[in-house]
Amino acid sequence: MFHKLAVLAFALTLATPGLLLAATPVNINQADAATIAKSLDGIGQSRAQAIVDWRTSHGPFKKADDLHHVKGIGKATIERNRDAILLSDDGASAVAKVDTPVKAAHKHKKAAAAETAADE
Repeated sequence: MFHKLAVLAFALTLATPGLLLAATPVNINQADAATIAKSLDGIGQSRAQAIVDWRTSHGPFKKADDLHHVKGIGKATIERNRDAILLSDDGASAVAKVDTPVKAAHKHKKAAAAETAADE
């Protein structure tokens, strides 16, 4: 029994580095299919081409969740890549425009703390 657990633990250790690879930020409104495929986790060349094709037919994505319109891309894929999905090239509004109430409150707390620190 211990041997089987040890083998399983070793196999998971070898598999983990692939799971830990984070998506690389990419502007889905400008990048080509190859760049999108290399940058987003779980998006291969054909799915990346579908993103480019959808963008060409319908115009730029307005938010990350718009990717659900692309066949084969679901909520889990969008969530896994949310922080890497850029909608523009400017740093301030680049990350996919989705502010949940919790994220918005956190941003306000950070801004208030930064103002307080600047005043001191």
